[in-house]
Amino acid sequence: MAHALERDPLFLLYDVARTMRMRTDHRARALGMTRAQWVTLAWLELQPGLSQNELAALVEVEPMTVARLVDRLEGGGFVERRADPKDRRVWRLHLLPAAGPALAEFNVWRDALSQRFEEILGAQAARELSDMLLAVKSGLARDGWDADDAVEQAAK
Repeated sequence: MAHALERDPLFLLYDVARTMRMRTDHRARALGMTRAQWVTLAWLELQPGLSQNELAALVEVEPMTVARLVDRLEGGGFVERRADPKDRRVWRLHLLPAAGPALAEFNVWRDALSQRFEEILGAQAARELSDMLLAVKSGLARDGWDADDAVEQAAK
């Protein structure tokens, strides 16, 4: 049984993701940040003006968790909250110039990790892996598929 799990794609995906998170956590800490802060800055670089609720949905955490994270980033001078011109209850998040060096370091780290993937797998296989992971992500997110229903059907 244990040997079978070593080759199980679900366990392997989990283990690879865990290893990447641990290494990224270590790198972020060495720079005085957290992985969550890096990820938040990266999303705001890609989509300036996100609301805290939109950001929470993207990083799959509770809005209150994002609020505390943004409080710390705001206190560090990395982001600012700006009132939404259409809805005064909503705050939009924007990067400040101080976020530039942290984002540059994050992008260097991400590029190095991508390069390592290519060294391990080869460029073509790394592209194919991305395509396969996107297909799995899309298939799992597709409306109508429910893991609980699948389990019930398998039990019959």
